[in-house]
Amino acid sequence: MSAVLKKELKIYFSTPTGYIFMGFFLLISGFFFAVSNLFSASPNYTSVLGNITFIFLVVVPVLTMRLLSEEARTKTDQLLLTSPLKLTEIVLGKYLAAVGVFVLTIAITILYPVILSFYGDVPFGETVGAYIGFFLLGCAFISVGLFISSLTENQFVAAVVTFAALLLTWVIDWLESALPTDRTAGFVFVLILVGLVAGWLYMTLRNIIISAISGIIGAGAFIAVYILKPDFYDNAIVRFFKWFSLLSRYQKFTNGLLDLSSIVYYLSFIFVFIFLTIRVLEKRRWS
Repeated sequence: MSAVLKKELKIYFSTPTGYIFMGFFLLISGFFFAVSNLFSASPNYTSVLGNITFIFLVVVPVLTMRLLSEEARTKTDQLLLTSPLKLTEIVLGKYLAAVGVFVLTIAITILYPVILSFYGDVPFGETVGAYIGFFLLGCAFISVGLFISSLTENQFVAAVVTFAALLLTWVIDWLESALPTDRTAGFVFVLILVGLVAGWLYMTLRNIIISAISGIIGAGAFIAVYILKPDFYDNAIVRFFKWFSLLSRYQKFTNGLLDLSSIVYYLSFIFVFIFLTIRVLEKRRWS
């Protein structure tokens, strides 16, 4: 894994990619720091981190678009896939390289609250909590970008799809008010999800029997729930999308709350997308 990690870090800093990521990130964060703290003489630094989360929409696609798509385009992925390295080591090496560039960048921004501390009292606990949340949020977005990069050999497509996926996480909160909340809609939505999971199993295992049995058992279980406890489906669609809202969980950190459930959620989110990336490479290795 360390060989992949070193190689990726070397690529980041021997090409414009790493410098574009860091430069744009620091430019925007510096602007918000100046406007929110220096010009207004405010010690509330957590608001800066909260206001610059939109940067991820732009910089994460830049950071992750070439991680695996470039390997596929240049056919060097065949060398990786046939090497003695485990797929987990390959994926984690690439993921940690992207996270390393991200960590280096946000480490520079720690200078901002340090500068503020010379002129007033900066809430230490809230600032640390906000940085932890900001770090986890960024790592979650990078895992999404890594996964999408594994699906295509075109860097531009990977960047655009990653941007669209991250944008979707942004608008989920806004869409909640427009989503249907009635019981029937919730029930139909859950059955559609069961169908999608069964389809994903088929695409992964290429076994129609296992996929069909899984779909039938899943549908039967949710039909039973509809009969025995129908109120489970009230507001089900809104609750489902709210569960996926990365930003709403980040708000707790900006309020100075080190919420364990949110930390577990972010780590689980990252694990799922890394697992999916490994599955994509596993499928490609044996295809």
